[in-house]
Amino acid sequence: MSFRVRVFSLILLVAVAATAATAWLTLRQAAGQLRESAAADRQSIARITEELRSYGATRGTWDGVAGTVRALTEETGQRIRISTGSQGQIADSDPLTGREPRPGGTAPPLLVDPRPALDLPERFDPGSLGKVTGSMIHEYAAGVTYAACLTRAGHTVTVERGKYGVPVFRDGGKTPGGGPGSASCARAGSASAAVAAENFAASAVCRSQAVTALHSCLQRVFTERTAAVGPQPLTVRLGAVDDAGQTLAVGPTVVVAAGVAAAALACALLLSRAVLRPVRALTAASRGLGEGDLGRRVPASGRDEIAELGRSFNRMADSLQGSEERQRRLVGDIAHELRTPLANLRGYLEALRDGVLAADAELLDSLHEEVLLQQRIVDDLQDLALAEAGALTYHRRTVDARELVEACRTAHSARAAAAGVALDVVGAGPGTVRLHGDPDRLRQALGNLVGNAVRHTAPGGGVRLELAERDELVRIAVRDTGSGIPAADLPRLFDRFWRADAARGRATGGSGLGLSIARQIVADHHGAVEVASEVGVGSVFTVVLPAPRDGAGSEGPDQR
Repeated sequence: MSFRVRVFSLILLVAVAATAATAWLTLRQAAGQLRESAAADRQSIARITEELRSYGATRGTWDGVAGTVRALTEETGQRIRISTGSQGQIADSDPLTGREPRPGGTAPPLLVDPRPALDLPERFDPGSLGKVTGSMIHEYAAGVTYAACLTRAGHTVTVERGKYGVPVFRDGGKTPGGGPGSASCARAGSASAAVAAENFAASAVCRSQAVTALHSCLQRVFTERTAAVGPQPLTVRLGAVDDAGQTLAVGPTVVVAAGVAAAALACALLLSRAVLRPVRALTAASRGLGEGDLGRRVPASGRDEIAELGRSFNRMADSLQGSEERQRRLVGDIAHELRTPLANLRGYLEALRDGVLAADAELLDSLHEEVLLQQRIVDDLQDLALAEAGALTYHRRTVDARELVEACRTAHSARAAAAGVALDVVGAGPGTVRLHGDPDRLRQALGNLVGNAVRHTAPGGGVRLELAERDELVRIAVRDTGSGIPAADLPRLFDRFWRADAARGRATGGSGLGLSIARQIVADHHGAVEVASEVGVGSVFTVVLPAPRDGAGSEGPDQR
């Protein structure tokens, strides 16, 4: 997997995990707190309505309820406004707690009715139930009037459950600084005989109702007849428009955020380890390489960019090591090639200086030939160094390949004849086979191949130059009937100073640079040198060069 894809996948994984964890936490907290808030609201509403209903049912009036409203607001945190149909707003918790009154909330109002519900027996005679209801209306009206009077007087009112669900109010004692006494409140609560008769008459109306509707009718009569004396139903409005809702708990959010951060940090550490470990190995290997340890390599496995970088470093190190080895081998080969002839020259010169040998023409010619050979080796080394460095100058122009082949045959015919080797040309008839390049350098490369073939062909054998043009390529083959080259030696054939027969002397073996120079010159002409050989049959060296297109090429010098 690509390193970029791995990094992107890791970042995407962390982002998705963080988003999912945050969303899960938010939903979980929101749902939980909504449930808790709803439950708390239900408890608060139940507490508020129960407290207010108990206040009205116990005291028979809403006088003094403001203190209870303030206490409920402080306990539940709810903004409470209460009102009745006849009195209007009775109390508002905002002014009671020292705040400016705020606009009310959008929650629907609640209805609190402190009046009791009749608990009439099921199996009573309907006529008897009417009389019971009339009596209960009278008792409740008297009791609630009595309780309201006691409340205003500052007395504590106690309530007991009486018959048929109608409460019985009693004086629980006078508080300090109270008003009139219990006796005067009792007189205020007594009803006239006319009112009692009206109550019984109103209850008697329900006798005509069916049994199933009798209780509902009597309860309605009870409610209507006691509305004027009992506490009126209370309308309760909760909340305000600017109430701050519950906020999400910070603790779980911090825990999950810390967990996500820890996961991201762990992933980052793993990623940095995966990246830095091969980078550290590359750093150590490159430092060792710079200090001369050319054998340093780095482990490279996988297909990502880091692994490819490691493989590139190893290839670079292989190339440097190979170049260093070739350089050492080149220095050794040069020293080996020059040591023996220089030692010979030194020996002959010392012998001439000491008078051991006479300076005749034959000796001087031999020494001159030896110096020319050394000069040739030095010139070949210079040409090869310039060619490999891309500094060899070429004077390119359009060349006739037939003339090039004929010139090469003419230049080497004398040497071939002296060696007893037949040198022929095939395919060089009339016409023009065009090439674009430096004729002198091409002749030099081709001459190296021909000279090498003549040296390795026994007397009686032959060397043939073959010229062909096809597929926009010009092919010049040098075919000999020499001893051939083993397949194991072909890869090293173009190495400097390499010879297939290490025992071959300089008289027949050459300098060992001709093939290297030929290959470099042909490569600078965008061509290649191909070789095929069979032991005991001979070898074929083929120079393959591109044929110029119409109008292609330019005259003049060119450095490659």
